[in-house]
Amino acid sequence: MSPNFDTGRPSARPPWRPGPAGLALFALLSGCAQEGDFGRSKPSAWNSLVETTGTLAARERSEPASAFPFTDDERSLRDRAWRFLMPAAGRDAFTDVLANLTRSRLLPPSWRTADPADYHDTLMGDAFRSPVSRYRRLSEDIGTDARLIPQFAALAARVKEADALRLRSLPFVKTLDDRDVRHAAMRVAENRCLIAWVRLETGLRAAGYRYALEHLLIEAPGPEAVQVERTLAALDGRRPILDPLVPPEAEIRCGLLPEADLVAAPVAAAPVIAKY
Repeated sequence: MSPNFDTGRPSARPPWRPGPAGLALFALLSGCAQEGDFGRSKPSAWNSLVETTGTLAARERSEPASAFPFTDDERSLRDRAWRFLMPAAGRDAFTDVLANLTRSRLLPPSWRTADPADYHDTLMGDAFRSPVSRYRRLSEDIGTDARLIPQFAALAARVKEADALRLRSLPFVKTLDDRDVRHAAMRVAENRCLIAWVRLETGLRAAGYRYALEHLLIEAPGPEAVQVERTLAALDGRRPILDPLVPPEAEIRCGLLPEADLVAAPVAAAPVIAKY
């Protein structure tokens, strides 16, 4: 009786595209969304509206969107995912708006294109007084990701354990109807897809950091690159913590990547820093 993880989305469905009116509404909602501490969403009426509207939009795309209330851990999981689903370095206000629309599920995640040069372009475009400041910013961003991954993984493991209990209990609760079972299955799918999405984004962020370090080393070589390399190695060492939490081919089944584009998560590249 345990529901299948498959979301049941039609494989031949054309890509979803919002109309001009929809984009205007989405931009209004997302522009009012506020960020709290540690890169998490700030509790507010606007953020709640964005989250609710995103659930409705996902449901319209036939994606899993449960009507069940979030548990404390499920809510915390979504708060902790905020940092990894937003750009590592916002390029402009419009890009940040689109990212927030995607994070809140108003837009499907599959539309996004990952360019490892984006972070580097933003890093070099900001008004820093010296290359040392750019190295410091790069090291701080990488280090924050590395510190937050174990916290997210521990929370994700608790959510997965609760989901397993939820599925095991379904056959023994005789008063459930088909709607209850369906929404229980969708909540499990939502949780698994969120974890898979964060795993995917951590790999893409690491690739962007690697690109930035390699190019910064050529553009403005300095001894600070050694510390950045060490911090990046720490991030690459912690990303595999998420691997056991993600089902096989989750990126396809969750609509995060087209099947033709599914590749292994970026692996740690050889260090670019030798000895100075």
